[in-house]
Amino acid sequence: LNILSMSSSTPNASSPIDASFLTVNISMRQVEEIALEISHRCVVTGVNEIAWALRALMLTDLTTLAGDDTRSNVRRLCLRACYPFEPQFFDRFFERTLLQDIHCAAVCVYPARVKDAHATLQQFGKLDTVAIAAVASGFPTAQYGLQTRLQEISHAILAGATEIDIVINRQLVLVGDWEALYNEVLLMRSACGEHALLKTILAIGELGTMENVYKAAMVCMLAGADFIKTSTGKEFVNATLPVGLVMIFAIQEFKRRTCQIVGFKPAGGVRTVKDAVAWMSLVSETLGMRWLTPQRFRFGASGLLNDIEKIVRDGVAKMEADVAAKASQGQLPAEHNATEDLCNELRKN
Repeated sequence: LNILSMSSSTPNASSPIDASFLTVNISMRQVEEIALEISHRCVVTGVNEIAWALRALMLTDLTTLAGDDTRSNVRRLCLRACYPFEPQFFDRFFERTLLQDIHCAAVCVYPARVKDAHATLQQFGKLDTVAIAAVASGFPTAQYGLQTRLQEISHAILAGATEIDIVINRQLVLVGDWEALYNEVLLMRSACGEHALLKTILAIGELGTMENVYKAAMVCMLAGADFIKTSTGKEFVNATLPVGLVMIFAIQEFKRRTCQIVGFKPAGGVRTVKDAVAWMSLVSETLGMRWLTPQRFRFGASGLLNDIEKIVRDGVAKMEADVAAKASQGQLPAEHNATEDLCNELRKN
């Protein structure tokens, strides 16, 4: 398990809307069975659990979207995203070079807080390693005029955002006006230009049917979305594995027909490493392990990092204790270095 997969990414191009992309017949029972089967196969323990937890960390858009967000809140968020573990922890258990590699993929904030995130990451020298994502286009409801939503995107980019998480206009989905939805997302793609990646939030809990989820995903990808995202985190129903599987089916079909790669971002309800492993297993078994990079897969989460830290700290402490116990019983050479052993095991996984 290589947790250090990083590569550059460029925005996707749009394609003309084509009604044949929207033809779909979904068996909800079959979707649920597949998702359940995959989730039951994704039990990890020991070193593997630590490695998967670290991968989840590096795929996380660490998020704060509260009404009482302040400059100090955003600064603390950026600090956690850049330095999730204190340097001393890595000095004891890991190769020193890992300290610079283990960080969140991005921070995600409201447009008004982008300047705070940019200033903080600039101060830390992390603008090239931790992206700044901004929710925009009338988040979370999209119940604003189109021009206002487009201006919000431009404002966020001017303030320093490198990724824009827009929320689609759900009423267009519910009435089946796919061309209007396409045109809106196309304008938002244009507003992002080459300056920012475009993630489109479907708000799956408010789309009515799985067919609508699939069609909305397809329309967004045709309009040039770089990622499709499940939820705002504000809906009653957020990210679930069956809905995620439907969105993955759309990504697979879109890639088959256009040869374009679109990323996937579950958000809302991903709170534990167990949750994250289930999602990563779903993606690896359907799209392949190569999809588990920040350029193709993200988590939108605010509380996930707490569980990641606990799993990693507890797991590494247990590994160190196990190695020490074996050494005391003469099962390891006297000159055996426990920290090197831990590092080698993590590197293998």
